[in-house]
Amino acid sequence: MQNDNKNERGQVGIGTLIVFIAMVLVAAIAAGVLINTAGFLQSKSEATGQQSSAQVSNRVQVVTSTGHVTGTSGNEQVDLVNVTVKKAPGSGQINLKNTTVTWISDSGTANLVWDSANTSGSAFTVTKFKDASNSSPVIDSSDDRLVINFNASQISGSLDGGDTVTLKITTRSGATTSTTLTVPESLSGKTSVEL
Repeated sequence: MQNDNKNERGQVGIGTLIVFIAMVLVAAIAAGVLINTAGFLQSKSEATGQQSSAQVSNRVQVVTSTGHVTGTSGNEQVDLVNVTVKKAPGSGQINLKNTTVTWISDSGTANLVWDSANTSGSAFTVTKFKDASNSSPVIDSSDDRLVINFNASQISGSLDGGDTVTLKITTRSGATTSTTLTVPESLSGKTSVEL
């Protein structure tokens, strides 16, 4: 009788050990899944944070804007608009080739993209004003100043005195800078004006 009792205890002990090992394996697998999920979520949140930061900081800042006056006495208009930009504080490099500009005027709205030769009315060009590293159309230094050139006569028609145009300059990261340009009421006797 006593021998059977020892065998039963041994079987119960082995059964308990098997259940314990199974529980440890399940816990290890669950922990592995949790660790992988946490790592995935962390990398996703870091990427989202970087993109959000770029949308806020990687933008241009308008320094000045001028217009070229053309036409005869009493019939002057602004046909060319030049907007000098720099990168905003905290921005990384900004490639103006990858920038879009929305031109909003009384005549309508136009979405403009970079074109080195400005072969169409739906484009803008970029010229250097101050570019020590010769990186134009990339603004890579806080000291760089590049000029975005618009042919208003091709985009929405030449601008008369008192006309306004709103520009929304959106960089590749999605950061937008808005500026409103207002043509002075009197253009008489001027070849260029500040907008």
